[in-house]
Amino acid sequence: MFGDSYNNRDSSAPIKEGEEYDVKIEDTGRDGDGIARIEGFVVFVSGAKEGDEVKIKINSIRRNFAFADVVE
Repeated sequence: MFGDSYNNRDSSAPIKEGEEYDVKIEDTGRDGDGIARIEGFVVFVSGAKEGDEVKIKINSIRRNFAFADVVE
């Protein structure tokens, strides 16, 4: 009855905390973080620059966005 999607604090997010994803950084946030989108969901990536293609790991998920770090 309760699948994996219920383990996430915000089951509407198309991503999971702790998971890794390959993304392209599409933009830069006001604090200098890179911005990627996964199925339209905004992810702020610390230390990434616009145009980078990187593997990221999701650190935390909020209602409308998430934070991640580059995995190297």
